[in-house]
Amino acid sequence: MEFTQLHYSVADRVAVLRFERPERMNAWTATLETELRQALALAEQDDGVRCIVLTGAGRAFCAGMDMEVLSASGDRSGGPLAEGRRYLFMDRIDKPLVAAINGAAAGVGLCLALYCDLRFVAAGAKLTAPYARRGLAAEHGIAWLLPRLVGPMHAADLLLSGRTLLADEAERMGLARMLPAEGFIDAVLQQARELANATSPRSVRTMKRQLREARTQTLPEATDAGDREIAACRGTEDFREGVQHFIEKRAPRFTGR
Repeated sequence: MEFTQLHYSVADRVAVLRFERPERMNAWTATLETELRQALALAEQDDGVRCIVLTGAGRAFCAGMDMEVLSASGDRSGGPLAEGRRYLFMDRIDKPLVAAINGAAAGVGLCLALYCDLRFVAAGAKLTAPYARRGLAAEHGIAWLLPRLVGPMHAADLLLSGRTLLADEAERMGLARMLPAEGFIDAVLQQARELANATSPRSVRTMKRQLREARTQTLPEATDAGDREIAACRGTEDFREGVQHFIEKRAPRFTGR
């Protein structure tokens, strides 16, 4: 599949999806949104991919909606994909989704990162949800996501003020894990390769579903569901391999079954 604003590559069972508009700080367009959907679907369907990393080319992750597009069109729709629950599909991906926030992340760029399972941010990177300073409201579920990640007070602070925070504060809030700017992408990819090659795809798939379902479950319900899943693991190839590779002190050869 050919992409024009996104670069897609796979190595060591890790798919890297890199936004490729560095001259515009990877500002968001309808084309980039379409290509992200296509690339994520491609990675999700590829049995050779076990972890997915999102990052940006150049000095930004994604600086939000492209203001030239907005000023030309007069609206924020970004095109035909502006239906409700626009990025909820990211929450349904069964493989680990990692945001490598290599630089500035604003507006929709920050939203994309929040939909990921893990977030790493380069030291010195700036993050912001600037809606209050643009006469807008919280979009794409960020008012639901942020409080669950950083707590109600931090979420209110960031959304109501629209201020910019640096990577070190984002780490203190629990929003992302900060890594040194030098060698940042290599360090994130090392973490991604470990996720892709040291863990059972079946276990990861199951636990991602458990994490989603737990949002609306009571503790007894989540406990019962966990007990059922543990029982279902007993006869699987990955459980047998998980025990065997530990006993034999070798790298695992998980099949996902």
